[in-house]
Amino acid sequence: MSETVMDRVAKATPTRVARRIKGLSDRAIAWIFVAPTIFLLLAVNIFPLIWTIRLSFTNFKANRPNLDVKWIGLRNYERILTDSDIWITMQATAHFVFWTLFFEVLLGFALAWLINRKFRGNDLWTTIIVLPMMLSPAVVGNFWTFLYQPQIGLFNYAISFVTGIDPTSFSMIGDVALAPWSIVIVDTWMWTPFVMLICLAGLRSIPDTIYEAAECDRASAWRQFWTITVPMVLPFLMLAVLFRGIENFKMFDLVVQLTGGGPGSTTELTSINLKREAFEKWRTGYSSAYAIILFVTVFGLASIYVKALNKVKER
Repeated sequence: MSETVMDRVAKATPTRVARRIKGLSDRAIAWIFVAPTIFLLLAVNIFPLIWTIRLSFTNFKANRPNLDVKWIGLRNYERILTDSDIWITMQATAHFVFWTLFFEVLLGFALAWLINRKFRGNDLWTTIIVLPMMLSPAVVGNFWTFLYQPQIGLFNYAISFVTGIDPTSFSMIGDVALAPWSIVIVDTWMWTPFVMLICLAGLRSIPDTIYEAAECDRASAWRQFWTITVPMVLPFLMLAVLFRGIENFKMFDLVVQLTGGGPGSTTELTSINLKREAFEKWRTGYSSAYAIILFVTVFGLASIYVKALNKVKER
């Protein structure tokens, strides 16, 4: 049976495509597959960013879209940078980020060092420790809200058992002085396992031969820790700080579930304050400028930190 013209074309087409692809470099073939995804990501991320920048120079309000929109220049930025309430939320955010990073890195490294030592039930304890980071922040917030209750919460009774203070005489989430520490405790409990896993990967990447050579040189365990363990795990620690620092700077759901930003504005982080400006007060232009300032702040600090991380890795 003779082949039709369509059959010949169908057979020839894959051959032509194969020849064309064969003539391309590996880089060109990679771009063919990656380019659609890159264009999609740019469209999803770049367009909203440009639109937000444009709105930040106007008095636009989302709940009144038909209102005459005026171009007001840098007025929104000036108001934000001179607003004392904004600086109070910045201080609350800085307090939260600093102390959560401090405790998570300290406890995470300590747990990783313990888990890295071989003992019975090692895998079981590792699984138990990482359970908190598997939970939803909303679930964790509700769970700890119950634990913090002065009348029935177990946390107050544990503190009372240690200190002898009446458990109903204080409230972690209702006291102005204690509320900031309440969210630090919960975030540390939830995300210390994440830091532990990163540190554990760093510890297990150190060759045993280095420790064997140090023992041959009669180096003490303390000296091995500071001259071998810490320097080689430091890039992993810095990476964990970068990840957790960015996440904690934009923390929202966990704090909303625990304190709602209260009492007063004691635990009102920048993300919560931004949400209120945008979707409760409907100051869209103002909140857009607020978001851009936060974006530039985080991006600038992260860029400086990444340069420092690269220098540490090159040593």
